[in-house]
Amino acid sequence: MSGQNPYQLLGGEDGLRKLCTAFYRIMDESPEAAGIRAMHGESLAAIEEKLFEYLSGWMGGPPLYVRRTGTVCLTMPHQPYAIGAAERDQWLLCMERALEEVGASADVKEMLREPLFRIADMMVNR
Repeated sequence: MSGQNPYQLLGGEDGLRKLCTAFYRIMDESPEAAGIRAMHGESLAAIEEKLFEYLSGWMGGPPLYVRRTGTVCLTMPHQPYAIGAAERDQWLLCMERALEEVGASADVKEMLREPLFRIADMMVNR
């Protein structure tokens, strides 16, 4: 891996966009993710872009989300939604499947496993 960050290892902007697209398609199509899908509007395009912007900076690429919002706070935008362990686990399942779909290496998946869990777990508010 020679010191590359997840953003680079996933293929930069193109790879991360593919991951975010796969993530929301999987959420949209998976009965196991119905709970979190119901928290989103009919169209997932705007939230897909927000996830892309956030993950870009979080994974070591350009800090797009911070440039747009001025912050990296994720708890406030999620506060209106009842998020428990089940919803956290649905989100993680979608991300795990998306990483698999885009062909992320075992090293990348392992590199991201614990940090993704910590982020998802921080959203739990009930």
